[in-house]
Amino acid sequence: MTSTRELGDGERTPNHRAEHDDVRRLVAAIKPFDDVETTHRTETLAWIDSGAPLWRTAKPATPPQHLVAYTVVVDPGAQAVLLVDHRLAGRWLPAGGHVERGEHPADAARRELAEELGIDPEPHPASAGAPLLITRTTTVGPTTDHLDVTLWFVFCHRVDGRLRPDDREFAATDWWPMAQVNHGPGTRFDPHLPRFLSKLAARESSTVANVPTLPRERREPN
Repeated sequence: MTSTRELGDGERTPNHRAEHDDVRRLVAAIKPFDDVETTHRTETLAWIDSGAPLWRTAKPATPPQHLVAYTVVVDPGAQAVLLVDHRLAGRWLPAGGHVERGEHPADAARRELAEELGIDPEPHPASAGAPLLITRTTTVGPTTDHLDVTLWFVFCHRVDGRLRPDDREFAATDWWPMAQVNHGPGTRFDPHLPRFLSKLAARESSTVANVPTLPRERREPN
């Protein structure tokens, strides 16, 4: 009889090595927008190369540093971004959540869009389905603090398109004019959201011919 044992969170099977390599390729391919992102990308690559577990394995925050996928939904023609007022975070955020153990971050982004907003939109051509931004954010929770390593994906959807938001998680879901997403007195945006929108605008300006004009959604008569 062959004996077996549980693998510790820091140990990697051949499959988990491949999954680490997939995440590393995604992060390495991101071109930093500013000094903050340069630092976050460098620190994230060092974390991946250390062999540490990348995924949350137990709630609320084990291990204390883990992967998150944000799904930023925009309407380029309307210059609007879809945000959710997250009940636990107390902030206006993009939809998104933790990457499950062994899950590809791009698959996590798609899953979160379906679970939290009930949509399956197309990736924005400025990113071609890859993450546009990498951030590292210390999150203060009710029981413990932890570090979210977040890959920001971007998708296109019309402001008049159908949504099915998860009201258990979100106090509100709304389209915001991108020009109004700035930090100031009384604002509750994710700390990196204005930087993300600036990077998206810069990427769009370099690929202006490919910025989509979304068709108006057909609605069945009542």
